[in-house]
Amino acid sequence: MLIDNHGRKINYLRLAVTDRCNLRCFYCMPEDGLNWLSRAELMTYEEMLRSCSLMVNMGIEKIRITGGEPFVRKDIMKFLTALSKLNGLNELSLTTNGVVTAPHVPELKRIGVKSVNLSLDTLDANRFFAITRRDEFSKVMETLEQLLKHDIEVKINAVVMDGKNTQDIIPLVEMTKDMPVSVRFIEEMPFNGDGHLYSGINWDHVRILEEIKDQYPAIKKLIDPAYSTSYNYQIPGHQGSIGIIAAYSRTFCGTCNRIRVTPQGELKNCLYDNGVLNIRDIIRSGATDDDLKQSLLKVFSQREKNGWEAERNRIEKTGIHESMATIGG
Repeated sequence: MLIDNHGRKINYLRLAVTDRCNLRCFYCMPEDGLNWLSRAELMTYEEMLRSCSLMVNMGIEKIRITGGEPFVRKDIMKFLTALSKLNGLNELSLTTNGVVTAPHVPELKRIGVKSVNLSLDTLDANRFFAITRRDEFSKVMETLEQLLKHDIEVKINAVVMDGKNTQDIIPLVEMTKDMPVSVRFIEEMPFNGDGHLYSGINWDHVRILEEIKDQYPAIKKLIDPAYSTSYNYQIPGHQGSIGIIAAYSRTFCGTCNRIRVTPQGELKNCLYDNGVLNIRDIIRSGATDDDLKQSLLKVFSQREKNGWEAERNRIEKTGIHESMATIGG
């Protein structure tokens, strides 16, 4: 079991396998994309599998694969299959935008993936194009259909953006009436890749809930699972549920059980820190597994108390200009 310096259990790894993406969501990156990492800068599948195996032996029980968009990386299914076979790993899940995911759904089911987070900020095809700068709405909906057909748990992630998609809050909520999905509304964060102003503070978790309550006053609070980042609700008579994630307000830091590894191997104790250890570089230096383990234990014993402290302690003091694609969504 891994316990940090604040007494919090660490048992959840979010591993980003690529920074590349086939969408250009304005809240994540500039319209012309990013300066993509070269192949040599990325962790290899072998390096990721080695580090994941070590961390599972140390106490990591759940791994979520993120990007960028995981399915744009070649041979991703081979890696996921190998990862699914790690002894001690209780849960393998992933986050995807759904554009090229549908053909892989049967295989995801076969290797034991039980839960997929699907990024979907609107149910309007025109607004989807405006937000993502790509005309791929129908492919995302096809992925949703396939996931439900194969009985894979679906969480729909929608970033709430002032002036962009707030009119979609209620239509997204209405999906939970006849679909067994969890629709999660996420406060917008400043990781847009170019430092432009963001509107997350205009639509925080309190305002999002008020918007839903205006339409559904009978909405009921659910008991939040351990380590939950979302406040969870259900409308009586609806199959699915609703979650609201205070990603900018950072109200869940006291129970944070997660760490992140970026595509280039940078370990982040917190979404808002500047990276605390480069696993790729340690492995390529010829370090043994015990060397890597000791390095990991050291940084786990130095975690910030919360996201606000992590942001204050960033080496870079000129603001946040990273993209979620380079961090891992």
